[in-house]
Amino acid sequence: MDQQNQNLFELQLDQPSTAYLGEAAKWAKFLAIMGFIFCAFMVVAALFAGSMMSAMMSSAGSGFGSMYGSGLFTVIYLFGAALYFFPCLFLFRFASQMQDAIRNHEQSKLQGSLKNLKSCFRFLGILTIVIIAIYVLILIGALVVGVGTMM
Repeated sequence: MDQQNQNLFELQLDQPSTAYLGEAAKWAKFLAIMGFIFCAFMVVAALFAGSMMSAMMSSAGSGFGSMYGSGLFTVIYLFGAALYFFPCLFLFRFASQMQDAIRNHEQSKLQGSLKNLKSCFRFLGILTIVIIAIYVLILIGALVVGVGTMM
């Protein structure tokens, strides 16, 4: 019975749906390529931001800047580039496989494309939850410190 219900309600991609997916794939590929370029800029910035921040902090008289500033900012920028790279990769794979699926009418490519889109959204969703949790912890920490200084 389950197999019969599955066949009764099988989804079909009609011409407008295919056109929408094709246009979405074009925009997704554009956004993914722009994301890769932005990641490359972040890596280049990581190489220079650390030394620039170190120089600025040491000229301001802070010993912390000369000791830790260079490595800290480099690590932060590289970590940010790595985090941004993966959604761009999933989005690029989605776009490429979707374009192939539409062009060649391949169900397996369509399935792989949608799997990459799911992975992109899952990655971004988990990253959003983690960032919100970090913000909440920072807010709680700021409140605790603020209340502690008032007493």
